[in-house]
Order: sequence, then structure tokens, then C-alpha cells
Amino acid sequence: VDIEKDSHLIDPAAIEDAITKKTRGIIPVHLYGMCADMDRINKIAKKYKLFVLEDACQAHGALYKGKSAGSLGDVAAFSFYPTKNLGAYGDGGCVTTNNEGLYKKVLLLRNYGQTDRYHYEIPGYNSRLDEIQAAILRVKLQHLNNWIEKRRKIAARYDQGLKGINFISEKHAKGSTHVYHLYVIAVEKRDELKKHLADKGIETLIHYPVPLHKQKIFDKARVAGTLENTDTRASQILSLPFHPWLADDEIGYVINAVKVFYR
Repeated sequence: VDIEKDSHLIDPAAIEDAITKKTRGIIPVHLYGMCADMDRINKIAKKYKLFVLEDACQAHGALYKGKSAGSLGDVAAFSFYPTKNLGAYGDGGCVTTNNEGLYKKVLLLRNYGQTDRYHYEIPGYNSRLDEIQAAILRVKLQHLNNWIEKRRKIAARYDQGLKGINFISEKHAKGSTHVYHLYVIAVEKRDELKKHLADKGIETLIHYPVPLHKQKIFDKARVAGTLENTDTRASQILSLPFHPWLADDEIGYVINAVKVFYR
């Protein structure tokens, strides 16, 4: 389904029209570090008896009305890819749930489907987190809140400096926070701006240039509605330089370079 017109997140108002007798669940993506509107999503899920699987891979530490990302649905997925707000030294991830049945099922799936050594109950995977990755994550977890605070301060500077240029103004419900895995603006003449910034020595990226409904792998997938907002946003989004260790002068340099382009 489409995203909201004024955010990067799933539009709860579009969900019900997409539900069919084959629907089993809803997967809201907490994109870029901000939680989707989980109250409305959970209400719809309850009405139609659907599972809610949070994609919290970019939302470590984010809050939705005082509750942590990863605790808002039936089950959630987190990524520990090295570039994430909480990243390991290599690939990794975890699943969170308070449903005992799902918990036991995930334990089986992560280790070949084994109930005990050489006894298999279901087909599974080799998805155990390496001990060295867990050890690194355990240390970095102690610093996560401090890093998030730095991200939010840098984002606030970008917000203020790019007011009137960026189409997206993040609106947070009371008790909700954005952890800014990325700082993504939506602008006119995105490709021209990207080149302008590159000429100034500023590297930018596009997360993500091709929407899922236009990927070959999903060419037979059912699309509910036109996904007009998604298509529009894909042509506008640009990820600016962003990490907790950006210096004040570096942030100012990026802001000024963007402003120069739109004068």
C-alpha cells in the first residue's frame, strides 16, 4: 500500500482496501528511524485478526508514544548490519516478541529446526548470531542512547537550516521519538542537487531509488491503489551526510551548499 503524503511511512488509511481473504499480516516499516502509526495499524489488525510484524531494522531505540520499537506488534525484526544505529562488525539481526509460541518457533527456525542436537522438528535455517558479534553489540548497546541523542541534535540543525526546502517535516506524536538512522530530505530537482553537492565534495545517496512495486521480483504482486505518493517520493528523496560524529562546521557546510542550489 501507499505511504502517507507527508511522511515516509505506511498510510494506515490505505491498509483496509488492501486486505483480502488471503491476507495474513501487516508489515509496517519504521523507515529511517521513525515508527509508523501503530495504534491505527494494530486496530486494523485486531479487526481482521491479522499478525503485525514490525520492520524495526532502522529503528533501534525509537519510541512510539512511550513504547519501544520492537514491542508494538506481535513480532519485530531488527538488523545489526554495521551501518545501523546499533551495528555489529558483520551481518546480524534479532527478533523480538512477547508471544511464547512465536518465540519457540523462531528458536527452531534459527537453528536448522532442531529441538535438540540431530533432532529436527521443522525445516529451518542457519541464522544464529555469532558470539563475537553478540559481544560487540553488547558493548555498543551501552552507548546507543548517547549516539541517538547526537543524531537528534544533528537532525534538528538540518531541520532548521533546510526549512522551506525539505518537503517532509517529521511530525511526532506525544512520547514518540525519531532516531534518524538516516537523514532524508525530499526536494525538487533531486538529481541536479545530488550532482551540485557532489561538485562541492559532499557525498549523498538515495534510499531507495526503486520502490518495491517496481522491482522485478514483485512484478506479479498485488498492488493496492496507485502508490502515487511512493512514486513521487522516490523521485525526490536524498540522504544527506549523517552520523553521530559530524562536526558543526561539516553540518553547516552541507546546509549552505543546499541553500546555494535553491537560491
